Amino acid sequence: MTSRAGDTLPVAEISILWLTAGLSCDGDTIAMTAATQPSLEDLLGGALPWTPRVKLYNPFLATEVGDEFVRHFHRGAAGELDPFILVVEGSIPDETNKPEGYWASFGTDPRTGQPILTCDWIDRLAPKAWAVVAAGTCAAYGGIHAMEGNPTGCMGLPDYLGWEWRSAGGIPLVCIPGCPVQPDNMTETLLYLLQQAVGRAPPIPLDEALRPRWLFEQTVHEGCDRGGYYEQGQFADAYGSNFCIVKLGCWGPVVQCNVGKRGWMGGVGGCPNVGGICIGCTMPGFPDKFQPFMDQPPGSLLSSAAVMTYGRAIHALRRFTQASLNKEPSWRGAGRRAQ
Repeated sequence: MTSRAGDTLPVAEISILWLTAGLSCDGDTIAMTAATQPSLEDLLGGALPWTPRVKLYNPFLATEVGDEFVRHFHRGAAGELDPFILVVEGSIPDETNKPEGYWASFGTDPRTGQPILTCDWIDRLAPKAWAVVAAGTCAAYGGIHAMEGNPTGCMGLPDYLGWEWRSAGGIPLVCIPGCPVQPDNMTETLLYLLQQAVGRAPPIPLDEALRPRWLFEQTVHEGCDRGGYYEQGQFADAYGSNFCIVKLGCWGPVVQCNVGKRGWMGGVGGCPNVGGICIGCTMPGFPDKFQPFMDQPPGSLLSSAAVMTYGRAIHALRRFTQASLNKEPSWRGAGRRAQ
């Protein structure tokens, strides 16, 4: 294996070491099981053309347990599992900010019987991984656990490894935020990396926050089922309304996320589509910069006030036109009426 990004790997199989030992609820793993485009079963079963087979080592989805399972991570750290993709789930604690103890660990050292810190696993595995993926907002940017005042000092992988860090394959860190991650976003990104590994896709395009660009370049608002109501100046003042919910605290107009367009499972759902406000969970500033969640975003006060004047006028004109279009042209049936 070489160190140039985009190089083809002469392999038919790639391992994925999925480390869930960060500070996390493991929701990203559970969410991924709902993916359909592609499904987890398709990725693992070799059902996708021109894609290497995948061996997934995830503690929640594995049949092996204990030392039998952890040995695969030891093999990866020893360079015996080449090539592999490292996926990290959960935020990374600062193990240097206390006099004793530890915040997070995974497995035990066979020589000492002591816990192996999550940070140590990342230090051992990341330099040998062909690509490294941060699954969910906690791993990407720190998330809920990194709120101001937290005792762990935790952070996302880019802050831990460095925003300019490159893998053994020359690939930047790939962050797939979401709380939890949108299922198809996770599997689609893994599929892209697998296609890149065998030379069937160019280097993965990422934005300034290291997110796959094609998944996060649009805002929630741009794909939201309620977007038309915003344009017409129709805003909900209580939950249960079909109108735009920006005044109830929705950050959709500025948050980069495709859940409004993609839905949650099988194309169905997505926070604002089912009446839930967007709280910005795919953004590096989440959650601190989006609180208090239920208050109207400051920037929307001016924009919503401006659009209400315009929107009401446009909506009235549209209703007038709509009434005309709901009537047949005058010449239809004219002959019968004349009889």
